[in-house]
Amino acid sequence: MRLRQVWGVLWGSGAGRVGVLFLATLVLVSLYVVLTYPADFGLSRWNNPAYWADNTKSAPPAWTGLWGGGRTRHRVWEAARPQAVVPLQNGEARAYSFPFSLDEGEVPSLFSLTLQDALYHQGPPLLSVELGRPDGRELTLLRYSLPGPRPGEAPPIARFQETPLRLLLSREESVLWAVSGFLQREFATSLSPAALSGGMEAALFGTPLGAGFRPLPGQYTLTVEVLAQDPRDRVGRVKVVLGGSTYGAMGTDALGRDLASGLLFGFPISLLIGLATALAVTTVGTFLGVVSGFSAGRTDTLIQRTCDVLVNIPLLPILIFLIFLMGQRLWLVVVILIAFGWPGLTIVVRSMVLQLRSGQLVEALYSMGASRWRIMFRHHLVQIAPFILAQLIFITPAAILAEAGLSFLGLGDPSIPTWGQLLEQGFRTGAVYLGYWWWVLPPGLLIVATAMTFMLLVLGLEPVVNPRLRSRF
Repeated sequence: MRLRQVWGVLWGSGAGRVGVLFLATLVLVSLYVVLTYPADFGLSRWNNPAYWADNTKSAPPAWTGLWGGGRTRHRVWEAARPQAVVPLQNGEARAYSFPFSLDEGEVPSLFSLTLQDALYHQGPPLLSVELGRPDGRELTLLRYSLPGPRPGEAPPIARFQETPLRLLLSREESVLWAVSGFLQREFATSLSPAALSGGMEAALFGTPLGAGFRPLPGQYTLTVEVLAQDPRDRVGRVKVVLGGSTYGAMGTDALGRDLASGLLFGFPISLLIGLATALAVTTVGTFLGVVSGFSAGRTDTLIQRTCDVLVNIPLLPILIFLIFLMGQRLWLVVVILIAFGWPGLTIVVRSMVLQLRSGQLVEALYSMGASRWRIMFRHHLVQIAPFILAQLIFITPAAILAEAGLSFLGLGDPSIPTWGQLLEQGFRTGAVYLGYWWWVLPPGLLIVATAMTFMLLVLGLEPVVNPRLRSRF
């Protein structure tokens, strides 16, 4: 069949049409990840706890709040320039304003301030953080002076260029003292900083009610003021985070990592593993199978005995041994899958070539002066090509499932997030027993959906492999 006829058969079946649409989705998502994600995403972001420090730990997806009350949204504000600049006698005051509103019952679970890329020429700038509440009350949360010059350090002095300054306002001792004084002054409620520790957000965004606090909905304004002693001083970026009880499209894990980004990064990794393994296994297995079936003699015996040995070697102990020696590397898993995957295909292809070799076509080709290599790869290979194509598609999900299973056992590459890695980390930290379904269910469904995509393609191509199933061309 011509390529156009093969496509017609594939698209003409329901299973093939669904498989093509699923495969197109996998490819498009993989291209998006390759073009937008950094190449070292695993090391620079995924395995960097500081990158996810502002995220709520083990938070469910944001859309779960549509039917569950009491959910707090995760919100982030950033500003590179102040909204207001007031000249002073000795410098100037730069104000960064962040207005936000809280709905009924909303209480943030985290409150942090991040400062990056500061530069000053004389004395270090002074940082002041104030909160305006819906009830008209205002509270100065923090006054912080940037680190001064070190011995021998000449101006201009740069601070927090590579690693930003992150102040967890809900845990800072000075903020706890400020909130304690605010409650005593405004509500005649006496609570020590130690009593507020771990629940400061409820006091900051609420009013005293009995032994606890009632959430105060309405409009808030957080003002970050930088008092600079020199107009040339600068602050590159100010970031404020209100951590919520929900996060993003797929929630977070126990380290606060965005599971949606990890799931997206798994798309190209899974396709790379599946297609690379399938292409290598199909190429090696087909070549050796054709050579073994057509050559016979010592060549056939050597190839078949090698296949028998590799087929009977247990894969898992060998993989554990090699990983122990060479470390957990993704390329090592792929190499092992290729090394132990081609013998089965070689045995099947050999049996098909043996039948073709005894036909009259081979005798006619010999009489016309055709060489053995031309007969093998110009005539025999064409006749078994539909079967090879089906095997290529069939091996791809097997490789993806194999890598996911090995990663689930802890044998995968920890520097690269894959769907199997996400499952392994979820089970290792007890996500199943704690009810963190968003950590376990999405990667499992993606593994199944990817495997089903290629199985549907195989079903759609079945009439190409088996001519008796064709109703029309």
